[in-house]
Amino acid sequence: MAESGFTALERQAGLLGQVLTERGLVCATAESCTGGMISMAITSVAGSSAWFDRGFVTYTNEAKMAMLGVDAALLAQHGAVSEAVAGAMARGAVAASQAALAVSVSGIAGPGGAVPGKPVGTVCFGVAGGDAPAAVHTQHFSGDRQSVRLQASVFALKCLIERAQTLRN
Repeated sequence: MAESGFTALERQAGLLGQVLTERGLVCATAESCTGGMISMAITSVAGSSAWFDRGFVTYTNEAKMAMLGVDAALLAQHGAVSEAVAGAMARGAVAASQAALAVSVSGIAGPGGAVPGKPVGTVCFGVAGGDAPAAVHTQHFSGDRQSVRLQASVFALKCLIERAQTLRN
């Protein structure tokens, strides 16, 4: 039987906790289209307060600027759903927290919101932490709004795990 989306989310959050605990690291999240789903998955893991500092839900451009320090010119030039903004969100989450690394998510979960070149299901991710520059990714997910948000959350946790595996406190 195939693993449900929520089971995959819970499994990835648990794995993230193991990796961060082994390395003595703490993470943060900066979420837009996922609306706190990643933070919810993380905090459903017992003991996550030892390795999760905070989650920023920055749904509007104003919140991205105020809470994460994303530059207004960057938003105007690239749009909120862009690798440039996702990278800035992740870097801003690290800077505004006690975390060693952070993941960010900004996308179009649907059913509306698509623009030319950015269809529904387009989601941009950023992962910051350590000495390496922020890693950015764009994925295209299919399905309804909930499915896109769930797939994006699972992918974001995988990105965090991959970055955490390269770091040590």
